[in-house]
Amino acid sequence: MMPKNITAWLSRTSRKLLFRHCSLCQLPLEPNDDYWCQHCLNHFPSSPYCHRCGTSTFKNVEYCGLCLAEPPPWHRLYRLGEYQPPLQQLISQYKFGKKFWLAKPLARQLAKQIAEPAPLLLPVPLHRRRYWQRGFNQSHYLALVLAKELGSDVNHHVLKRRRHTPAQKALTKQQRKTNLANAFSIQDIALPEHVAIVDDVVTTGTTVSLLTQLLLRKGSRKSISLLSAIQKSLCSHHL
Repeated sequence: MMPKNITAWLSRTSRKLLFRHCSLCQLPLEPNDDYWCQHCLNHFPSSPYCHRCGTSTFKNVEYCGLCLAEPPPWHRLYRLGEYQPPLQQLISQYKFGKKFWLAKPLARQLAKQIAEPAPLLLPVPLHRRRYWQRGFNQSHYLALVLAKELGSDVNHHVLKRRRHTPAQKALTKQQRKTNLANAFSIQDIALPEHVAIVDDVVTTGTTVSLLTQLLLRKGSRKSISLLSAIQKSLCSHHL
């Protein structure tokens, strides 16, 4: 087995050789830049947001007005930014362009937002048909890098997708719930009191709400965080 210091050196050297230009603007990277230049990083859409549901607000708040009336089932949401350029393009390249190496810089940027990391990260599962089509589970890749950055563990066997479902984006709130009914299951194993669900994009929150409810029904969960690269729209429980 190769020593860790040599592995780290090879990783840094290969990045400098392979990623010499910013993957967004294509301008040359400075020696301390990693994948993206500082100019592009400064333009990541990172507006203030509600720390409970993830909805953008005028300033960072623990609960927005909507959450005071009807909070989501999870307890804390951490996000990298909104579904706007350039994050929108990065997620598209990562998820659909098979640029799986973008998991590392995306997760590293997200990890900087996380004040209280969970000891166990649970990636949102893919059905095997979607996995065969895409070739990888983008949430699992993010979780692996996040775990390394945060000192957490990852278990991609706890949450399972037991049936394939059509895409959610064209469906109404009730149709989304019907579409995902009985789509997930949870393994019967002991879990820590604080766990975090990892997803690449939270669109309406329907999927992660169902997964959170599964964890809560398991009985021993006191705190569930949601870690997401992008918040795409208002959570479905506010619609």
